[in-house]
Amino acid sequence: MAATTRDQKRAQTAERILAAAREEFALHGYRGATIRAIADRAGVHASLVMQHYGSKADLFAIAAELPAGDEGGAAEHLAAVLDVRMQGLPPETRALVASMLTSPEAEATVRAFLQERVENLAASFEGDDAEVRALLAVSGILGLTVARHFLTLPAFEHVSHDELVRAASAWVSGAESA
Repeated sequence: MAATTRDQKRAQTAERILAAAREEFALHGYRGATIRAIADRAGVHASLVMQHYGSKADLFAIAAELPAGDEGGAAEHLAAVLDVRMQGLPPETRALVASMLTSPEAEATVRAFLQERVENLAASFEGDDAEVRALLAVSGILGLTVARHFLTLPAFEHVSHDELVRAASAWVSGAESA
């Protein structure tokens, strides 16, 4: 068995931290995840998390990226996002979305977040229309979120959560291959 170099060990540690961060952010969201919990999950000291990734915000940005050219991973990611968005919204998300049409600061925050999501998703799609498909997917999820949680359309009362997520996932998957 070949010896592991220092650079290889460093890369393995960075990967463990990134995997742990993805799990913590998925379980607790950005606000609920802590550097200490990420470090504990990765089996490293918290200072190593900061040494490898700089800040919690930087680590989140990297953890939230989809792999380029991975449409299967993108579809899985979109299905998970739909699943979360069709359930209850965290108070901070609810406040931000509710304020986006009346507060310039909230509007700018939502716009920047959604644009980053479009760019990241488009990078994982193939084809000349990748950006358009990503834009439709992100906009569609926002529309479903608003219709479900703010407009509380009565039609949502007659559709189970699983049925809604399944149908929306099929729509998004269809947008991927259009």
